[in-house]
Amino acid sequence: MKTFLYVFLVLIIILWAIGFFVYALSAVIHLLLVLAIILLVMLNRK
Repeated sequence: MKTFLYVFLVLIIILWAIGFFVYALSAVIHLLLVLAIILLVMLNRK
């Protein structure tokens, strides 16, 4: 039973880490997208 709990705990930690990195990466992609839109608007104004 203890082995099952340890495996379960490790799986939860791995899934949390993957979710954290995916969330961080998606935040960076959204920031780049916003920057690109701002640059497009500024370039089209000139």
